[in-house]
Amino acid sequence: MRVQVCTITGLAAALLACGGGGSSGDDDDTGEPDAAVVGEDRDGCDGARFPGTASDPAVRGPWAVGARTVQIGRLTVEVWYPAAAGSEAGQQPAQYDIRQALSPSLRDDIPEDDNPWQHCDCYRDLPLDEGYGPYPVVVFVHGTAAFRHQSLPQVTHWASRGFVVVAADHPGLMLGDTLATLCPDDPSGEQDLGGDVDAMLAALAAPSGELAFLAGKIDASRVGVAGHSAGGGAAASSAGKPGVRVVMPLAGAGAVASSASLDGILYMGGMADTIAQWDRVEGAWESSPTPRHLVGLTNAGHLAFSDLCETVNAQGQNLLEIADEHGLCGAQFAGFLFDCNDDYLDGPVGWEIVNYATTSMLEASLQCREDLPPLSGIQTSYPDVGAYNEAL
Repeated sequence: MRVQVCTITGLAAALLACGGGGSSGDDDDTGEPDAAVVGEDRDGCDGARFPGTASDPAVRGPWAVGARTVQIGRLTVEVWYPAAAGSEAGQQPAQYDIRQALSPSLRDDIPEDDNPWQHCDCYRDLPLDEGYGPYPVVVFVHGTAAFRHQSLPQVTHWASRGFVVVAADHPGLMLGDTLATLCPDDPSGEQDLGGDVDAMLAALAAPSGELAFLAGKIDASRVGVAGHSAGGGAAASSAGKPGVRVVMPLAGAGAVASSASLDGILYMGGMADTIAQWDRVEGAWESSPTPRHLVGLTNAGHLAFSDLCETVNAQGQNLLEIADEHGLCGAQFAGFLFDCNDDYLDGPVGWEIVNYATTSMLEASLQCREDLPPLSGIQTSYPDVGAYNEAL
């Protein structure tokens, strides 16, 4: 447990328990240290303003997190963002129905009572907090056989710390697309991760329509792109795209190309990963330009950067067990990606490490924050970090 001392000033005066939806003392069941507002409001980049968020990047930020589903061209996109103080009062947290990531013909194969609802520390359609910002942007790209909300512990953490986070369901890469290779279904579309990222960046540069609530309140010149597995390759390929200053491949093995606009690169991997093996992640890091950082999680698998291993139904069955019980077409084929093991690092422990490292990179570059602890000390803070390296 980490205890944060809150000084009630600025935004904190309007927040409950110094946390804007966080807990009041102990860590909550997300595995994150408690939320806190510490000290006075602070300056960000180019005149941006933020509340005095704790300098420990693993501590959840002061904002309750809003969530909206929008359409950008062919993409169904989720937006998580800092919500107006107190606007979550009386609201029920959002939840996601993973069945919607299946092909239409398979969605009714899993009955409601057996459905593994994915619970989010976020709330539907809250108003954006317009008293701070403009907010920098994080684009997240999911992995193979996944979906836009695969990594809720990460995306909601970033939003709570003052980022607008967007993630799409990527045609050709979704869960239903993987199953469609063996089942009587058509893929959801042609895979084009680079084009998808371009479409999101363009929409965010001039928010309109369903994104109009962001107009004037985001800084599209300060963007981080993170991605998991195949999405990590897309993140690595995003160097040089408009506004992109940070790229973060998570369990990704593609090298980043040189770009004068990049402020930093962060590779993270599970050192027991059976899909994106640690030596491949390390090799991609070695082949990428500076400044670059590398963090390895001891005894962690491929899905340590999501909550998919921890997502279960009311009977305690995990995603693969549910699919097997109901004879979901193609489940065994997709199961090779379900790298979950009871002996692996506990999910909430890994999420805290991931949030610490990624948030440190994002805030240093995109919020121009100078009071963060050096990332090089992460092994001292977290004994489950089995490897750290940097080239500056």
